[in-house]
Amino acid sequence: MPLPSRTPRPPSPRARARARVLRSAVLVALSAGLVAAALPPAAPLGIGDPLFPQLGNPGYDVLSYDISLTYPGRNTAPLAAVTRIQALATGDLDRINLDFTHGTVSAVTVEGEPAAYESSGEDLVITPARPVDRGEAVEIAVTHTSDPRGPADSGGWVRTGDGLAMANQADAAHRVFPSNDHPSDKAFFTFRITAPNALTAVANGLPESRVRKGATATWTYRTAHPMATELAQVSIGESTVVHRQGPHGLKLRDVVRTADRELLEPWLRRTPGHLEWLEKRLGGYPFETYGVLVADADTGFELETQTLSLFERGLFTEPGLPDWYVDSIMVHELSHQWFGDSVSPRTWSDLWLNEGHATWYEALYAEEKGGPTLERRMKAAYGASDQWRADGGPPAAPKPPEPGEKISLFRPVVYDGAALALYALRHEIGTEAFQRLERTWVSEHQDGTPGTKDFIALAEWISGRDLTRFFADWLYAAKTPPMPGHPDWHSRAPRP
Repeated sequence: MPLPSRTPRPPSPRARARARVLRSAVLVALSAGLVAAALPPAAPLGIGDPLFPQLGNPGYDVLSYDISLTYPGRNTAPLAAVTRIQALATGDLDRINLDFTHGTVSAVTVEGEPAAYESSGEDLVITPARPVDRGEAVEIAVTHTSDPRGPADSGGWVRTGDGLAMANQADAAHRVFPSNDHPSDKAFFTFRITAPNALTAVANGLPESRVRKGATATWTYRTAHPMATELAQVSIGESTVVHRQGPHGLKLRDVVRTADRELLEPWLRRTPGHLEWLEKRLGGYPFETYGVLVADADTGFELETQTLSLFERGLFTEPGLPDWYVDSIMVHELSHQWFGDSVSPRTWSDLWLNEGHATWYEALYAEEKGGPTLERRMKAAYGASDQWRADGGPPAAPKPPEPGEKISLFRPVVYDGAALALYALRHEIGTEAFQRLERTWVSEHQDGTPGTKDFIALAEWISGRDLTRFFADWLYAAKTPPMPGHPDWHSRAPRP
């Protein structure tokens, strides 16, 4: 080839800048590879939860999630997604483990620099270009897919008749987005959901914007309070958002299929009354908004996703269900906004604090609205309690879920069995002290993650009594202790 006939010009500033970026990317990739080669093989980690030992990850505290999801218009195809995590390192980190499965990762950056990554078990193991020091703020960005396909009972995305919703309890948020998927690490959330213009997207918190671009619109929602990953909610579908006002001007919004708007209105308009009833007992509602999401899906449960509780459509359309029952289930999920959402469990063994309290207020409300009396329900629970403990363990030390059936953690012992312990506590310390305990618990621990020991300590402080033996028997014993005030109650012997 002949030499050029003129002297070459020096590269332009833009070309030089591009060359520096490419060279930097190559060096970062090479250094990440060298660091990874020097480290032991990647392995899934966990924070040692008694029931889910590999859930959550040590070494950092998530401050916020910013999750972008692009819905292709059908609920049988993966969504394109980018999850950005702001975290604070609580230890020196050569690697960063995130909980993530059921999606494909295509890129990871740490502090804007490309990072090496690999999957190990249900963890995404990230090797940053340089180690992260304790006390350092770090930003992680993961480009991935979020796949709604798979067994309906595995959690994560729920395919509805007109789109998608989420059901992440207890350990399925990481089937949707990379996260530190344990309720002890609460964080603020921002959701950016892009979907075809004909659909409506709703998420936890309050709406910030809706921006149309061609055939799609991007909806942005932001939470005003920290949230556990298991409580995240995104709904995409042919929906109508129904607005109304609750006590003290609280913004209420319900999300229903547009075709069901009039059918469900008799139930939707009951929420302000439910809020007033609970606020009289617990104090002010702890969040910025509330509403119910009625999904055209067969999940087998309702779920207290923060500020937007998930309900099956069938709960409101089944003709055989009495009004008091449906009402009390709505109150159950609403009371979770205090117990479980605002005040979240430190470990999954503290689940009784969520479900026992929600069942307690469900039962009180049912009694007022024509259902069975609280005493009748608690007497029936007492009769079955020894069987429940044999099957699932005591309320505050439940047995792990059955292999392959994580939802089996939610056994009767953490519902009516735990409410029974609260009934006994009210007898033990008196109604006035019990009511003060309830209000103090949710006010002192708002947005927190206390555990069973904290509840015991507060009960002892308010009652002025040593309750060590009482709680040991009611929360941790294999057999149900005698019921205070009801020496005639008997628990049936458990059967194999």
